[in-house]
Amino acid sequence: MLKIDIPTANVSAKVFEQHTLPTPPNGTETEINGELILLFEDEEEAVAYLDKLEDYASELDDNSAERATINALVTAINNDEFVQAYLQ
Repeated sequence: MLKIDIPTANVSAKVFEQHTLPTPPNGTETEINGELILLFEDEEEAVAYLDKLEDYASELDDNSAERATINALVTAINNDEFVQAYLQ
């Protein structure tokens, strides 16, 4: 199981419902400190989800609230050391 932290206080599990964003295949968790955790089976699944987010973002206005949230998710996934190793 691959867990990726989203280290921004303004992104919670509710954001997927509020903005109708695609959810990670294995869902999410919330840490005690309120950070959102994305759950994936493995790095391949995380990269597939990353592609899905990027496709979704391409349909949005650059100034939309969804775009800022997607950018935070994409950045966190891209910065994950296991995802980076998988992509190389």
